[in-house]
Amino acid sequence: MSGGGGGGGLLFQSQYRLQFQPIIKDDGIAIGSNNQSCPRYAFSSKRLIATHAFSGAAGGQYSAGAGELIDTSSSKTRKQQKIAGIDQDELLDPKLLADPDSCFCEFQGVEIHHKLYDPHSHSQDNSSLTHTQDQTVNIPSLNLGLPMILLHGFGASVFSWNKVMSRLAHLTGSKVLAFDRPAFGLTSRLDSLGTNVTDAKPLNPYSMAFSVLATLYFIDFLAAEKAILVGHSAGSLVAVDAYFEAPERVAALILVAPAILAPRGIPKVSEGNRSERSNQTKGDSSDSNNLGKPLFRLLEILFKFTKYVTEAIMRMIKGMAGVIDSLYKRALSSVLRSAFGVMLVRMIIDKFGVAAVRTAWYDSKQVTEHIVDGYTKPLRARGWDRALVEFTAAMLLNEQSENKPPLAKRLHEISCPVLIVTGDTDRIVPAWNAEKLSRAIPHSKLEVIKNCGHLPHEEKVEEFVRVVEKFLQRALGGSEEPSLISVA
Repeated sequence: MSGGGGGGGLLFQSQYRLQFQPIIKDDGIAIGSNNQSCPRYAFSSKRLIATHAFSGAAGGQYSAGAGELIDTSSSKTRKQQKIAGIDQDELLDPKLLADPDSCFCEFQGVEIHHKLYDPHSHSQDNSSLTHTQDQTVNIPSLNLGLPMILLHGFGASVFSWNKVMSRLAHLTGSKVLAFDRPAFGLTSRLDSLGTNVTDAKPLNPYSMAFSVLATLYFIDFLAAEKAILVGHSAGSLVAVDAYFEAPERVAALILVAPAILAPRGIPKVSEGNRSERSNQTKGDSSDSNNLGKPLFRLLEILFKFTKYVTEAIMRMIKGMAGVIDSLYKRALSSVLRSAFGVMLVRMIIDKFGVAAVRTAWYDSKQVTEHIVDGYTKPLRARGWDRALVEFTAAMLLNEQSENKPPLAKRLHEISCPVLIVTGDTDRIVPAWNAEKLSRAIPHSKLEVIKNCGHLPHEEKVEEFVRVVEKFLQRALGGSEEPSLISVA
């Protein structure tokens, strides 16, 4: 199948697409391997069937020929070049970099890489899974009946959850799924500039809105009514936004080192209401006492008129500032999307990428080559640099709906159970921000792990699982049963 696409000069051919086919089956799951799609997903009401086809997506050209993704626009510059130690002249289709337990499914034209751990179907076959090892420990299973979705942070991927994925699955007694957001991991790279500008606002795959909808999609994918969302760093933003998009689908939020700016002050609703009632009473009293006094009434009218004019001028100035800010952001976005922007991103990743991983740990000496390889592996995927540029531009242009207040002003509206976990020595997102955030979210629980950096779920696995267990037991209950599991 062939078709045209604009933008990045890409030639792409893929053999796999996943599509829904209604059927009522058992609850088994089969996990695909390497560059193969998952051959079978059987849930209570539907299953996914792998077919040898591929639907078109923006920003690429598709051919039924030899079929590799070739970035013709930058192949020359990549010759004999390394980024963070990764050769850039032998970049591959992300599917060719997949692990034995990797799976891919299509959502909105994007092939999303994900991993799924089911404590029931994989308890006897852990040898092939990259996120488990041959150690065993007794961890109680809460049998919550709620799946868990793990959302990684900026620059990370499914790899970040390898050490806790199986543990969390056995702890909850339910499926745990982690997926790579577009621009990260092994999820397919698309050129969002390839979409037709005349389209009715096509969904940018690198936008926050796409990540939110993908999260809700995976709740359906797991055939669940609700799920527990676990977000790390920037992934916490996705988790919270998904909650506000569909609060009835989120059973609980676990925010790990959340990259959410805490509000400066926590609103005190009761005091505000008392103040409003007091002002209203004073106003009524003033009106009654000054009734029939023409001079006072005239001054009052002039004061109100001046107030309205001032507010109108301030709204106009604010609107002009908003326009200027928007123009500035769009200009900066254009620079980012240029060849200079791509070169800048490649330079930053090369100089600071691995250093950032080491900085994220409390003890950088514990960052092994295996960890570095896990974080730099996506740099072997074709189009990683352009995708990262598109992601950055999308975040820059991310505009809140005029009907919705900023996130910081909505945190007090969260009503589901919330756990906030942070390391006491987080150099990326300071622990004090997590503390302020916990005060802004009603009834949230804060856990600070000692001698820990930005990655509690990687650096302090035992402590992390323990605080999650305590939180889930308190917030959601469940019947506790011992479970012998394989852990990292």
